[in-house]
Amino acid sequence: MSEKLSVNRSTFDQVILPVYAPAQFVPVKGKGSRVWDQQGREYIDFSGGIAVTALGHCHPALVAALKQQGETLWHTSNVFTNEPALRLASKLIAATFADRVFFANSGAEANEAAFKLARHYAVTRHSPYKTKIIAFHNAFHGRTLFTVSVGGQPKYSDGFGPKPADIVHVPFNDLAAVKAVMDDHTCAVVMEPIQGEGGITVAEMAFLKGVRELCNQYQALLVFDEVQSGMGRSGKLFTYMHLGVTPDILTTAKALGGGFPVSAMLTTEEIASVMQVGTHGTTYGGNPLACAVAEAALDVINTPEVLNGIEHRHGVFVQALQKIDRKYGVFSDIRGLGLLIGAELKAEYRGKARDFLTAAAARGLMILNAGPDVIRFAPSLVVELEDIEEGMALFELAVQDVINA
Repeated sequence: MSEKLSVNRSTFDQVILPVYAPAQFVPVKGKGSRVWDQQGREYIDFSGGIAVTALGHCHPALVAALKQQGETLWHTSNVFTNEPALRLASKLIAATFADRVFFANSGAEANEAAFKLARHYAVTRHSPYKTKIIAFHNAFHGRTLFTVSVGGQPKYSDGFGPKPADIVHVPFNDLAAVKAVMDDHTCAVVMEPIQGEGGITVAEMAFLKGVRELCNQYQALLVFDEVQSGMGRSGKLFTYMHLGVTPDILTTAKALGGGFPVSAMLTTEEIASVMQVGTHGTTYGGNPLACAVAEAALDVINTPEVLNGIEHRHGVFVQALQKIDRKYGVFSDIRGLGLLIGAELKAEYRGKARDFLTAAAARGLMILNAGPDVIRFAPSLVVELEDIEEGMALFELAVQDVINA
């Protein structure tokens, strides 16, 4: 057995590409909504690995699936298919609008596949000039050059040379702005039903229905990025199920594997039919190890027991945040769906979201931000009510620390 190196937080600065600014503590163990660091200090986790660990850390069903598949078959490549991938695809199709599934390894890869499919479908079925993608300011769709260009945050896409062309950005929830740029050259409108990195902003019902009608009118596809908002996060299996608007293509990742890297793109038979062998692919996507874990996660999440408890937990979080705001006056808005909740900071605290994260960590609580002005909560979908109560008490102490700093 190879000898384990002794490593700590300072090792990061020596060996990892400097594209992250991780917390000063190093988590080494997790169970449920609790995490322990190298020094044995305990934390309550309301970050969920950025909406990934939807069933908490080391959920028994996922651990069992990983162990069983890990002793059976890990990888075969797309030269072959495998049983876990076929079962997972069948269950996703049965639970959604979709007829066909493509598996990959990350949200960015699922979105890359979705955007390529949308353009290929338009070019194949309609016109070689039907390539325009309409997307939204403050959107986030991944870090590949294509997905980061569709995302509406130049801070992530600038500085890497020429960007993919024919991508137009307009304000979110502004139907008139979409109408102004929609034309016969539009192949797709791409959106997150709940903008995650952009500040936990929920798409308005009238806006969604208007965009759906525009897509129908101009023979464009509606693509929903549910990488963060999917897999129960909103209180339904997917957020579109709340909204009465069905997309043509949907992507999901993050919570799909409960912490194991896996993603999926879902679409209809008609749209999928333009793809042929070799048109797109991936080496690891749909491998049996990832799909076995994802199947276990789906089987647990897509149950009344889990989904019906999310709205109640949402209310507990919101009530606690409202109570804190009444005492300290720090939030201008509290918004979101299910267990994707954003608390926007008032003007005097704008730009300080990271300060709240640091203060919370010092108190033993893991939370997130969504941009510089919004505190984000994305805990386990089955977080214990006692953990919520204790965690929000710690958050109140962190708020006091920031105010008094």
